[in-house]
Amino acid sequence: MASNNNVNNKEVSADEGISPIQPTGNPLISWVVRFFKGFLAGIGAITPGLSGGVMMVVFGIYEPLVRWLANIRNKSLEHLRFFLPVGIGGLLGVVAFSAVIDFAFQNFAAQFTWLFIGFIAGTLPSLVKTAGKEGRKPWHWLLLGGVAVAVFFFMRWMETIRSVQVETSFFAWLLSGALTGLGLVVPGLSPSNFLIYMGLYQPMAEGIKNLDMSVIIPLILGVVLVIFLFAKLVNWLFTKHYAFMYHLIIGVVLGSTAAIIPSGVSGIGMILVCALLFLVAAGISYALAKLDEKNPHESLF
Repeated sequence: MASNNNVNNKEVSADEGISPIQPTGNPLISWVVRFFKGFLAGIGAITPGLSGGVMMVVFGIYEPLVRWLANIRNKSLEHLRFFLPVGIGGLLGVVAFSAVIDFAFQNFAAQFTWLFIGFIAGTLPSLVKTAGKEGRKPWHWLLLGGVAVAVFFFMRWMETIRSVQVETSFFAWLLSGALTGLGLVVPGLSPSNFLIYMGLYQPMAEGIKNLDMSVIIPLILGVVLVIFLFAKLVNWLFTKHYAFMYHLIIGVVLGSTAAIIPSGVSGIGMILVCALLFLVAAGISYALAKLDEKNPHESLF
């Protein structure tokens, strides 16, 4: 995954455009890996406590995608082909998981949570390595730790807030889409938590599951609007403050992940199942990182 980020910000500025990504390994394997990453990012976008942005960061999708969106007119067809499996996987992840979200989290909340914590943990070594590609200073580690602690307590505080009920409407779904878009642009921000707070999460999941266009269309509009509004800002930040941004994001990832660790897991059987799911998921995500290194592609920017 670190191979996704072979960047030389000194040579290429945010305004000079980008070069299309060209897979140089096995095309089929590359396509399947990108699809699987998108699928997990889609699930993360709709799962309470998780963040689609976090899943994109840990799987090496986030930074190159933001840089492309910030320069969308530059050789867009080539980039669109590269990100197509990510988009297909993300869409299927959202639709498929919206159909099982209630059942899964009512009956297997701890198991599913530990599964996703494993996916995140398995990619942390690659993520930390990527963060230091342009060098790092001691204060970057302090930033990482401080952000992790702040995010952890913020998310814990969010759980204590009483919910309110927002009436469903076109503008309510547009707002829901905007929050979902923020969850993709701002890693660690879990839009599902805010939607639960507003009483919109369950009807949104129901609408997606039933392919209700009155829900889906404003959701998509909100997501697209927010992503394009923030893409150039995030791209500029990566260009000018690469190490700062990555250590900030890793701090968010660590803090948000620690905050969703389920409490009250007891019994030898349950502990073993959760541990096994964690290890399997960590192994899969670590293997994906290694597979990515064996099937590299040219840098996006």
